Amino acid sequence: MNVLKSKVKISGSWIAIFVLILVPSIVYGDKFFSAVNAFNVLRQMSMIGLISIGMTCVILTAGIDLSVGATVALAAVMSAGLTEKSVFLAIFLPVLSGVFIGAVNGFVIAKLKIVPFIATLAVQMAVRGIAYIMTDIQSIPVAKSAAGFAVLGRGYFYGVPIPVIILAVVLLVMSFVCRRTPFGRSLYAIGGNEDAAKMMGIKVTRNKALAYVLTGGLSALAGVILCSRLGAGQPLSGTGWEMDAVAAVAIGGTLLSGGVGGVEKTLSGVLITALIGNIINLQGNVNTYVQQIIMGAIVLVVIIIQRRTQRKEG
Repeated sequence: MNVLKSKVKISGSWIAIFVLILVPSIVYGDKFFSAVNAFNVLRQMSMIGLISIGMTCVILTAGIDLSVGATVALAAVMSAGLTEKSVFLAIFLPVLSGVFIGAVNGFVIAKLKIVPFIATLAVQMAVRGIAYIMTDIQSIPVAKSAAGFAVLGRGYFYGVPIPVIILAVVLLVMSFVCRRTPFGRSLYAIGGNEDAAKMMGIKVTRNKALAYVLTGGLSALAGVILCSRLGAGQPLSGTGWEMDAVAAVAIGGTLLSGGVGGVEKTLSGVLITALIGNIINLQGNVNTYVQQIIMGAIVLVVIIIQRRTQRKEG
């Protein structure tokens, strides 16, 4: 009699999430394992999650975008200033500005062949400088007349925070795009071997540029949500978020060398970073900079494991 055996491979990142939920639930009890705290974690991760989804698309092409944090800041201050005119404009124009920033990155990297690290670092400095000039490094409050704007960052839909719903929708759409569309599959091909992708007839320049456009738009959307949640646009907001996004992508299992991974994997990385931050906040007496040390150590270990795996497969 033949016995059929199926093997289920569980990602190490999801095991880490299980541990990060189980242990604090035992230590902190209802303080951690509660609907209120769960929604707080999900709301916190929604903005980094949006940026990380875009960053995944860029990293799949073997690129990187260091301008996402500055894009968040510029979108936030633009959004706050525009609430006096229209809630629609306060959402639409900042996101459009993010798309434009992404287009600049895409053109410089894909068309002019500038190294992504250098190109996006330069754009980061320029965009952050624009945010400082626009605000004189002062917080811009949301107009009191724009009461509906607060719903985007603080509202609920059937008990679920709206930012979480936005993240879920974007995640589902981008997961489909990356796995089921020619554009999405081209990102993997470009990251795997750009020259081979060109020989296959893939429009490398266009599709690589579009990856940066997507990242810019999603980063700006995160900035708008942040502005709505805080009730103000802050030019210093988003500082360091580019590294948080890269960490989430790497921890989720997307290779920083490109060609392997996916936005659905990034979700686990975003959850891990959010849970670690939440646990540190619950502890209370732990310096918040410890989170950066922990995340740095985790990312280093993940990259070492990825490198060793690549060598074995090679």
